[in-house]
Amino acid sequence: MKKNITLSADEALIEAARERARSEGTTLNEEFRHWLVGYSRRERRAEEAMMVVRELREKVRTGGRKFTRDEMNER
Repeated sequence: MKKNITLSADEALIEAARERARSEGTTLNEEFRHWLVGYSRRERRAEEAMMVVRELREKVRTGGRKFTRDEMNER
């Protein structure tokens, strides 16, 4: 089920955003829906990333060795 919401913003800002959406072949409404999905998932994604970091900390050991900045950035 979809619900409508009302937002307030400067008229010039809204028109500029609509023009950009038109130039990208979409609508301001569709772009807002994409933003809303990302916004609602942001905290969960951060929690999932921290869970991966914790798992890696349990599995990866350096033996107490401190790496230099250059060593850490080597590819």
